[in-house]
Amino acid sequence: MIRCVNVHKAYRTPEREVQALRGVDLEIDRPGFYAIMGQSGSGKSTLLHLLGGLDKPDQGELYVAGSAVHAMSERELDAFRRKQIGIVFQQFNLIPPLTARENVELPGMLAGESAEWLRGRSMELLQALGVGERGGHRPDALSGGEQQRVAIARSLLYSPKVLLADEPTGALDSVSSGKLWGLLGQLAREREMVVVMVTHEPAAAANCEEIFVVRDGRMFGKIATEGLDATGVATRYQQLVRAA
Repeated sequence: MIRCVNVHKAYRTPEREVQALRGVDLEIDRPGFYAIMGQSGSGKSTLLHLLGGLDKPDQGELYVAGSAVHAMSERELDAFRRKQIGIVFQQFNLIPPLTARENVELPGMLAGESAEWLRGRSMELLQALGVGERGGHRPDALSGGEQQRVAIARSLLYSPKVLLADEPTGALDSVSSGKLWGLLGQLAREREMVVVMVTHEPAAAANCEEIFVVRDGRMFGKIATEGLDATGVATRYQQLVRAA
């Protein structure tokens, strides 16, 4: 469902060139909740952005939900992101003047979907994510956890096969973070989706089935999380990095 082959990405400024990814290989072949874990500057968010079609690799191949993302035109990428990929960011990116329901409906409104379908779909998703009664409230009337649930509902509007989450609990407290990690795992199981979360936190990654470790733009290996808590994940991560 996700495959990366020798993926390279560099960012260039007049002063220097930064190699964000240096030949990354990655394969996920079944639904589930996965983490890409690494420290700041490791290249993990760059990899997630490439998987989501928000940027293009300099070299290599990326396949997501059966499509060759690396070979798409900008127009094809726009359609692909709308229908096949859900993306959730640390900052909720909700539109302040719009209600929660309207924020969920926004991608469909821009695509010309019928108002009747959008209303039914948005309320269905908000109910499923436990914020149905907040559909008429604007973002400033919602807690951080509620705002992130609305953002996730928006990302699920078209029932994507893959959900990408970039440090989704970075702006939340520990209680809300725990609930959100549980929700992402539940979505992966119940909707048979691939959910990939970028994180640097062992406590977050411990909720996933498998962790892909990235360091200095390279894939260093995997950690199976069965039987591990946050401390166990942190220990395995350090062992893996030191051995590489």
